[in-house]
Amino acid sequence: DDGRVRVMDFGLARVDVERDVLDRRVDSRSVLSVELTAVGSIMGTPAYMAPEQAAGDRGHVGPASDVYSLGSVLYHMITGRSPFQAATPVDMVLLVLEQEPPLPRLLNPQVDRDLEMIALRCLQKPPDLRYASAGDLADDLEAFLRDEPVMARSGRLTHVVARWFRETHHATVLENWGLLWMWHSLALLVICSLTHVLYSIGQAAPIHYFLLWTAGLGAWAAVFWALRRRMGPVTFVERQIAHIWAASMISIALLFPIEYILGLPVLTLSPILGLSSGMVFLIKAGMLSGSFYVQAVALFATALAMARWPEYAHLIFGLVAAACFFFPGWKYYRQRLKSR
Repeated sequence: DDGRVRVMDFGLARVDVERDVLDRRVDSRSVLSVELTAVGSIMGTPAYMAPEQAAGDRGHVGPASDVYSLGSVLYHMITGRSPFQAATPVDMVLLVLEQEPPLPRLLNPQVDRDLEMIALRCLQKPPDLRYASAGDLADDLEAFLRDEPVMARSGRLTHVVARWFRETHHATVLENWGLLWMWHSLALLVICSLTHVLYSIGQAAPIHYFLLWTAGLGAWAAVFWALRRRMGPVTFVERQIAHIWAASMISIALLFPIEYILGLPVLTLSPILGLSSGMVFLIKAGMLSGSFYVQAVALFATALAMARWPEYAHLIFGLVAAACFFFPGWKYYRQRLKSR
């Protein structure tokens, strides 16, 4: 209130001095020994860091990060331990980034449910789901002490839903895929449209569809991957996604010989396209962003529509699948442009 700053934790204190204002008489080796923390480096105790701070994302560190750290202290006070425990700092950072802390009541059954909700709201991964400021947190704690309704309880359902649909820390790799996903949506639409034309003119030979979906889609996959590699190093998560995608393409290509072996009319098993693609997006939702649950549900529903209207099956799949790739691709492409 008096306008004075009080340092509560000297563990983060550091000297930030322009070298040209240092005393000219100081030995150069002494000057070089004054090391400043580099941009993007991690400062603080991992167990009490906000995810954006643990990730070294200095641009997104702000008041919500302080709220997270205060929530970590509150969690420790009511449970007797920090929200996360690990053997090494690296393991601790991974827990902060990826895992949810145990419910306080599991560690201390006597914890009041409202106080538990206050602590957990502070520890939400997305900053926008936490208290907007330490003042809001203090107001909720005072309401708890007065036995009044707390804000943490009123927003519980919203927070649960938001948690399902939030991005993981791996979602940044999608900025490398945005433009490619938009091109991929066009490739899917073209292949599905050609399939529909062949089916409409009465083409019943499986080899034509097999070549279209293997040679055509396979050639595009090779171009897609080559373009991605030109954009920079491929991360481990991206390689995982690529393997999942490759597995779905192989399963789609094998539908045609399976139909032939079973003596089924060509394209009888086409609804499996929707199921296979829906599974791929379901995996992406768990690895990258919960928003992909929407695409997964849409593609599962597409499989039912394809079975109901087989004469338009590939047009339906092409339109839905193209949209599932185009709109997130556009989002992350724009995000990449803004980050430059």
